[in-house]
Amino acid sequence: MPAWRRVADGIEIAVRVTPRASRNAFAAGTGEHFAARLAAPPVEGAANAALVPLVAGAFGVPKRAVTLIAGDMARHKRLRVEGDPAALEDIAHRLYGGPHDG
Repeated sequence: MPAWRRVADGIEIAVRVTPRASRNAFAAGTGEHFAARLAAPPVEGAANAALVPLVAGAFGVPKRAVTLIAGDMARHKRLRVEGDPAALEDIAHRLYGGPHDG
């Protein structure tokens, strides 16, 4: 899967998470995923709980619009961001900073 792809009600994104970072950050990763650095540890869902508001803030949507759909206990995760697909893709392009196949 590319870093993101359009779906009917928004976009799905692939994210590689690095827990226990010095600060929270969300940015382009490789062609296959975005990169999220989280200060939270990967225990008892703390990193997943920190990831949702980070992604919501990056895409300008409410937290309830971001859903973890795969990778609950893995470093590579897939999330659905609900909203206007065209607007969300535009934000993803700007966050990514270059061309993308999604």
